[in-house]
Amino acid sequence: MSDVPLKTDIAVIGAGPVGLFAVFEAGMLDMRCVVLDALDMTGGQCAALYPEKPIYDIPGYPRIDAQDLVEKLVEQAAPFHPEYRLGSAVTTLKGDAGQGFAIETAAGAKVQAKAVVIAAGCGAFGPNRPPIAGLEAYEGKSVHYLVRRREDFRGQRIVIAGGGDSAVDWALSLPEVAAKVMVVHRRPKFRAAPESERRLHQLAKEGKVELVIPYQLDALEGAGGKLSAVIVKTLDGEARRLEADHLLAFFGLSMDLGPIASWGLNHDKQHITVDPATLQTSTPGIYAVGDIAHYPGKLKLILSGFSEAAMAMHAARNIVHPGQVHHFEYSTTRGVPGA
Repeated sequence: MSDVPLKTDIAVIGAGPVGLFAVFEAGMLDMRCVVLDALDMTGGQCAALYPEKPIYDIPGYPRIDAQDLVEKLVEQAAPFHPEYRLGSAVTTLKGDAGQGFAIETAAGAKVQAKAVVIAAGCGAFGPNRPPIAGLEAYEGKSVHYLVRRREDFRGQRIVIAGGGDSAVDWALSLPEVAAKVMVVHRRPKFRAAPESERRLHQLAKEGKVELVIPYQLDALEGAGGKLSAVIVKTLDGEARRLEADHLLAFFGLSMDLGPIASWGLNHDKQHITVDPATLQTSTPGIYAVGDIAHYPGKLKLILSGFSEAAMAMHAARNIVHPGQVHHFEYSTTRGVPGA
């Protein structure tokens, strides 16, 4: 690995949807980007955890699969020729807005940037596993924490456990291919978008989804990693046996800032605190956008992250191009190179 750092205007740490859109916004403001990510692919969680998951809240797209969104964002950023350094986590971030920032990855890649945008999602992540005896024997075979290909579940009996957006979104999507879909949740109210919850209850009325409420996971039946049934119980101990081929457990992701916690930035638990007007962190010249950023009233939506990326890049422009007057133009009047 060369000791000569790759020089750029903006280092974007995180190649998920928000990081990719930040590259586009930087390009529109005449700033070059290097994109770094621990994963060996663009797309972040969307690509690694649920490439076929349908997303419903992207403006202009009533429904778009996560991987399709990633591909369109890569295409959108392409005219500005970003440099990608993927497959190795950023371990070191030092410097200031006056002298620039020195960045190094675990693989030894070095980048010198005038400003930094952290779009690292939830940092290092892993699934929250349900406390079920013998769970490990089924993981990756018939117990899953993500769905990469819906087709893998065609004709199968599926138990979905959880009450958040991931559980509800897959409960809306999988009946199109699965033989049976059962949703286990501990209470009638779900933590999903109201419209998604309404659609879920409509599918239940139509007999396309069975709502197993209020129950919680209790035990698994099967052999050799192959599931035959999921045992669920109420808080009162009433048990039910659900015959199933697969269990999809969606209890969220455990977050860990990892090396980011040692970079001297103010943070609130597993989030970086920022100025909501500029998305700047406690260190001038370093910005945080997307799920990892925290400020009062924060909404953890992809579209919120897109807005934050635009705001951060407009703020960073004052560092990259100091003294230059920037006249705002409406999106409809700005041209993209090659368009």
